[in-house]
Amino acid sequence: MAVSANRLELLQIADAVAREKSIDREIVIEAMADAIQKAARSRYGQETNIRVDINTRTGEMKLQRLLEVVEDVENPATQIYLDLARDKNPDAEPGDFIAEQLPPMDFGRIAAQSAKQVIVQKVREAERDKQYEEYHDRVSEIVNGTVKRVEYGNVIVDLGKGEGVIRRDEQIPRELFRYGDRVRAYIYDVRREPRGPQIFLSRTHPQFMAKLFAMEVPEIYDGIIEIKAVARDPGSRAKIAVISRDSSVDPVGACVGMRGSRVQAVVGELQGEKIDIIPWQPDAASFLVNALQPAQVAKVVLDEDAERIEVVVPDDQLSLAIGRRGQNVRLASQLTGWDIDILTEEEESQRRQKEFAERSELFMNALNVDEMVGQLLASEGFRTVEEVAYVEADEVAAIDGFDDDTAAEIQARARDFLDRREAEFDAQRRELGVEDELKEIEGLTTEHLVALGQESIKTVEDFAGCAADDLVGWTERKDGEVKKFEGALSKFPVSRTEAETMILKARLKAGWITEDEPAAEEDVAEEAAE
Repeated sequence: MAVSANRLELLQIADAVAREKSIDREIVIEAMADAIQKAARSRYGQETNIRVDINTRTGEMKLQRLLEVVEDVENPATQIYLDLARDKNPDAEPGDFIAEQLPPMDFGRIAAQSAKQVIVQKVREAERDKQYEEYHDRVSEIVNGTVKRVEYGNVIVDLGKGEGVIRRDEQIPRELFRYGDRVRAYIYDVRREPRGPQIFLSRTHPQFMAKLFAMEVPEIYDGIIEIKAVARDPGSRAKIAVISRDSSVDPVGACVGMRGSRVQAVVGELQGEKIDIIPWQPDAASFLVNALQPAQVAKVVLDEDAERIEVVVPDDQLSLAIGRRGQNVRLASQLTGWDIDILTEEEESQRRQKEFAERSELFMNALNVDEMVGQLLASEGFRTVEEVAYVEADEVAAIDGFDDDTAAEIQARARDFLDRREAEFDAQRRELGVEDELKEIEGLTTEHLVALGQESIKTVEDFAGCAADDLVGWTERKDGEVKKFEGALSKFPVSRTEAETMILKARLKAGWITEDEPAAEEDVAEEAAE
């Protein structure tokens, strides 16, 4: 059967639109069918259920009105009696639909305009969906584009099949773009919005630099060298930690390249940003020493519970370790994920002397001993009266100048002091209204209960409703700055794990959970980790 000119033209239009907009031909034909359906409804009535079929091979178009088969007709435009339906189809049953052929219709000016709007809208939506899917799959990639315009400091980039935007805060400081400039950027987010997909680009994202190195260093692209961490102060300085999976390949040397060619290519793209390439180490202390380069580190003390590192540097290295406006230590903190405190050797010595004097005075007041005895106990490593009271007597007697009788007397005084202090704390607890039942939770001391009472945590239910952050505090990191929030037990040496264990016991005691539930939760967590 020959295809008429009008039918052929319909298919040619569909093919042309599909090619121009880079969308599926079927979507265009479906949009045309929807447009014709809307035009037909304007002629036959909006409540009429009309179906339009377009043959994708011949271009033949069929208009049909669908009538629902019912026993009692309420709307003749959409329903048909069962006996009439069976005249057309003997197998018709209530709930089925009967299709009635409609004659071809001529489109008037208004109907044609309405149909055009439907087609344009459908094609635009299909184009936006395709654009979203294409760029959504390219998140975390680097793209090249041309500057289309600059609006209020935001740079609109033509990516070929879409437009991306580099917001002002995602641009390298002092970087200027003009119409027609070629630009390279990192796709960090793609979102659906009413006006179409929004492609957000960045030139300050840490992964932008990582991807640039992957493009310049074949060993990174091949997986021989892995980038473990990146920290940037865009336009000024950056640190990148790398590790080699092949012992014969030097990760730092490979990233630097012959006479610095590879790193210079990245520096040039980042407007002269200075880059420190650091060998990554699994040991946090060693990694931090590398991260603080070029400063020399004398000593490192880790507090794993608080994820805090104390770094001691020579007096002449302090300014180098901190960097201009704190830049070096801030980047090292971002790179390692640890909070960093930097002290000079002199400051550390003064602090140690202060701590020694405070401990000595504590023992003098608590045990009613002279300064020499207090200093002896402090110099032997005793930090608290509890340690003196409950350590093996032989350890106290082994101190120079002490004998068994002296040791026994000192420990007796320590226990008397602890008993008096316990009575004082218990009186404060009662005054605050903290329930006796809370004392039964293993790990909580009377001093802890006083601190909890001061925070209005007075019953087992109150304690069970706490999170670990409520007890030990938490830290928030924003823009490289760390802010610490105190918890009810922050001043005590209670770890996060210990806090979680005590809260779990309180929930068991309060009847919120049963003995089996914590085990089940642990099993689920282990399976998820695996």
